[in-house]
Amino acid sequence: MPKTPIKDFYGRVQGFLDDQGNQIVATDFYGRRLGHYDKARNKTFDFYGRLVCEGDGTSGLVMNAEQYTP
Repeated sequence: MPKTPIKDFYGRVQGFLDDQGNQIVATDFYGRRLGHYDKARNKTFDFYGRLVCEGDGTSGLVMNAEQYTP
């Protein structure tokens, strides 16, 4: 599946969500990995592997990229 762009209020691309089957990977505009959502466990993890939330929070990782960029 192609990458889905995540845009801000002004229509600028902030990052992408890439559905890879069992997980959804969130990347910033430059392609740096911000975290992923594990569909089997229904949990979202940041770049460092820390639990961010239960459910799919990947769009939040993209929109708050300054906090999660390694």
